[in-house]
Amino acid sequence: MATTPDISIAASSKYEPVIGLEVHVQLLTASKIFCSCSTRFGAPPNTNVCPVCLGLPGALPVLNKKAVEFATLAAMALNCRINETSIFARKNYFYPDLPKGYQISQYDKPLAEHGFIGIKTGAEKKKIGITRVHLEEDAGKSLHEGFPDAAEKTAIDLNRSGVPLIEIVSQPEIASPDEAYEYLTRLKEIILYTGVSDCNMEEGSLRCDANISVRPRGQKKFGTKTEIKNVNSFRFIREALGYEIGRQVEVIDSGGEVTQETRLYNSNEGKTYGMRSKEQAHDYRYFPEPDLLPLVVDEKWKAQIAQSLPELPEARRQRMVTEYGITEYDAQVLTDSKSLADQFEAAAKVAKNPKRVANLVQGELMGRLKAKGLEIEQSPISMKGVAGSADLVESGAISGKMLKDFYDLSFERGKDFPAVYEEEGRPQQSTDISALEEKIDEVIAGNPKQLEQYRAGKKTMLGFFVGQVMKASKGQANPQMVNELLTKKLG
Repeated sequence: MATTPDISIAASSKYEPVIGLEVHVQLLTASKIFCSCSTRFGAPPNTNVCPVCLGLPGALPVLNKKAVEFATLAAMALNCRINETSIFARKNYFYPDLPKGYQISQYDKPLAEHGFIGIKTGAEKKKIGITRVHLEEDAGKSLHEGFPDAAEKTAIDLNRSGVPLIEIVSQPEIASPDEAYEYLTRLKEIILYTGVSDCNMEEGSLRCDANISVRPRGQKKFGTKTEIKNVNSFRFIREALGYEIGRQVEVIDSGGEVTQETRLYNSNEGKTYGMRSKEQAHDYRYFPEPDLLPLVVDEKWKAQIAQSLPELPEARRQRMVTEYGITEYDAQVLTDSKSLADQFEAAAKVAKNPKRVANLVQGELMGRLKAKGLEIEQSPISMKGVAGSADLVESGAISGKMLKDFYDLSFERGKDFPAVYEEEGRPQQSTDISALEEKIDEVIAGNPKQLEQYRAGKKTMLGFFVGQVMKASKGQANPQMVNELLTKKLG
């Protein structure tokens, strides 16, 4: 991938980037925003369509109530002010996959405004303002694949036309590609917790456009911005912004002028390329949608929607740190998804030591899931199983080595921890002093060279002897007891 290290240094010392993000989120309604057609992804092209979403003359839109409730819920989670009255407008432009020749959206009177997302940049915390959250319909999709000459042929699939969207527009307050990545990560996390979208970037449920400019550090006036479109991962958005900052700095330092344009990011090359000039803003000729009444979300309806608002990730992390005595890092990992957090809390409430449960989830369970390419929902070991195994270690019934072996067996057999533990005969950690002393004597007698090194002052050899005794006991010896007995015998 192309890199520009010198330019990055120049950007950090001489110039500062100004970044704003526009995020489109598809809402998880069963039907489209203005008609009853299905929103199911993956249906054969042009099968989930009707006169309304095909834009046929005389067809009238009817607003989907659930779409309004989902949009309002998301806006509340993003700390926005919900406007009691908002207006739908026609955004006029021609594009092959926009059959009506306009998109029903919201313009000067959106559903919600003036929100924020809290992010962390290193040790610092920062709020990124959200200008607005508004409702609109999605356009169709142009398909260029599957033709002998893709440059000359394009097919149109209108299944996506009319799927409900919210557009979340940030303030131009993001100061680096890393901040943009953190903002998007937190935004996706919040939306997933509300349950209003699956945020699947591969299926287009979450899409992001980035506006980026640079200016001399300390200058108040914005530089000329470019827009980066159609980037399909947060990592690529961060890379694209990093490249574009360097490119703009290089243009300015060489005496040129940055052109206002739309650019595409090539992830294979790590570069952005000009797509179309945008010297002047589009004149979309917005005007109020004549076929839809003003949308009124009154206090009573807002209160009903607010009852569905879950505990959000940041608040949940803070509570879990206090309630379970885990670290902030533990809480960050364990709230990565609502499902994981729910399962952890269910286990932590019944476990003797929630901190040990947290450690096992991160150290033993998540590592195995990642190695197998599985999600937490596909884990053979339930959170109840993790809690049970944690209690066995806590009580000294099994050792850490035994637990690891049982987890391996659980993944091999596709069975939960309690079932595997029963199948193996519920083995217990050995605390029989005479039996342990016998194994210790055997290990010491079998390793005279290491014994000599230990008695010559190399005390680190103690770990070697502990390991050998644990191996001889097949992990069933109590490590603390082994340590104490070995120290006494070797001394």
